[in-house]
Amino acid sequence: MYIILQQMNNPQRMMDGWGNGYGMIFMGLFWLVVLALIVTLIWFLIRQGSNSANQSSDETALEILKKRYVRGEIDEEQYRRMKKEIDQ
Repeated sequence: MYIILQQMNNPQRMMDGWGNGYGMIFMGLFWLVVLALIVTLIWFLIRQGSNSANQSSDETALEILKKRYVRGEIDEEQYRRMKKEIDQ
């Protein structure tokens, strides 16, 4: 019984072989890496979203007008009038 109590109270057994708190250091480093990966993922997703928004705003007014005409949103008279305004 004394041997069992002695083994349970042995401070070296508390870290299961890691000793001197190395386990806590590695756990801290692990969570820092996880946090860095999450931040990097969020940054990447935000950057992708802003790039797609910039790509759609790179269209010229004339290109947008042509697309609206082709889709049938405006008729030929409106297209010609708006094109004339854009060209000025």
